[in-house]
Amino acid sequence: MVEQGDAAPLLRWAEGPAVSLPQAPQPQAGGWGRGGGGGARPAAEPPRRREPEEPAAPEVLLQPGRLELGDVEEDQVVAVFVVTFDPRSGNMVEWCLPQDIDLEGVEFKSMASGSHKIQSDFIYFRKGPFFGLACFANMPVESELERGARMKSVGILSPSYTLLYRYMHFLENQVRHQLEMPGHYSHLAAFYEDKKGVLHAGPGRGSSLPPVYWLPSIHRYMYPEMKITHPAGCMSQFIKFFGEQILILWKFALLRKRILIFSPPPVGVVCYRVYCCCCLANVSLPGIGGTIPESKPFFYVNVADIESLEVEVSYVACTTEKIFEEKRELYDVYVDNQNVKTHHDHLQPLLKINSADREKYRRLNEQRQMLLYSQEVEEDYNPCEEDLFVLFFLEQNNRIFQTLLEVSASQDKTLTAEHARGMGLDPQGDRSFLLDLLEAYGIDVMLVIDNPCCP
Repeated sequence: MVEQGDAAPLLRWAEGPAVSLPQAPQPQAGGWGRGGGGGARPAAEPPRRREPEEPAAPEVLLQPGRLELGDVEEDQVVAVFVVTFDPRSGNMVEWCLPQDIDLEGVEFKSMASGSHKIQSDFIYFRKGPFFGLACFANMPVESELERGARMKSVGILSPSYTLLYRYMHFLENQVRHQLEMPGHYSHLAAFYEDKKGVLHAGPGRGSSLPPVYWLPSIHRYMYPEMKITHPAGCMSQFIKFFGEQILILWKFALLRKRILIFSPPPVGVVCYRVYCCCCLANVSLPGIGGTIPESKPFFYVNVADIESLEVEVSYVACTTEKIFEEKRELYDVYVDNQNVKTHHDHLQPLLKINSADREKYRRLNEQRQMLLYSQEVEEDYNPCEEDLFVLFFLEQNNRIFQTLLEVSASQDKTLTAEHARGMGLDPQGDRSFLLDLLEAYGIDVMLVIDNPCCP
């Protein structure tokens, strides 16, 4: 289990020069991270070192399953706010900039249900077209009016969650400041004036635009936020927490199912699980996913989000509210601790770990061990476990869809057991998954894998 302290940020905002991130190795021709069924990188081949003369990479706006080429990350904080818990009125926004921005519901998103039981937390969430990060703190006080506890959250909104990590430490400091000196907002106002962004209407900003899927050659720009805000590595913790179950989550994510993760507070590390789950479904082949919804990270949700979730056909979210388990019409997959379950009969076969799943998990751990070994041998180079994790599933997904596209373009359009094995799937154990995959992505092939005969 990940402890709350594991998520302490490493980057300190406004405390010296900016931190330059180490770059992951560039994929080589025919090697790691390329689509088309190229196979996993040989275990004996150490990660390639980046040449010194290679220019630094620009920061690119990334979202799981989606990349809008040409979008460069910018500081665009569109709102800053303070939420407090009032013993008589409940959660309420006590201050914000700009004053005319719509923050309805933010008072519940930035202070998770059950937070009164913990001292501190951080929460990622979604508010309309924006993403938010709030830091929560709970301080005991000798006040009958406040019933012995003062609870506040300080948060920001941005068009992209990939920048929010930069302000984690600032928000942590500010929520402590608000607890100790309520009503003093000058630091927050100065921060907003310095970081406020101007939103540009036009291409690349609408959520209804068709997605452009990731290209393998940009993988080394991925996930700087998770490297910084989670010392042990968000993906590494994800693997350790779920173990072989990540292969079950991978299938549901690739099918773009509605995945809801329940956990009691603290919810910060659970928001990372939402993010990691979305990253399982990346595909970089052209022509794939044009008719299937993009995998959306909603991060933390509560009962106030029920209406918006009702119209979503694909999402990954987390909650601290147990009532969601009873609202089966809102989700396809419910994750409680390491227990993954679904109430849909046709999805039940996907809950079973098969031999191909175990083989994939073995290869993933083998590559991780090789990565750890290379870190010991090459002390001046720090290859990234986050990239390994993402590229492992990107390559797996590419291999599957490359095969499906080739079969659909063939004369007989027949998908055999041999094809399934070539895709790294179990012909019998993954038969239901393949059928759902063909239907979800609208791929026209004929599956001729028979069900096993009964004795």
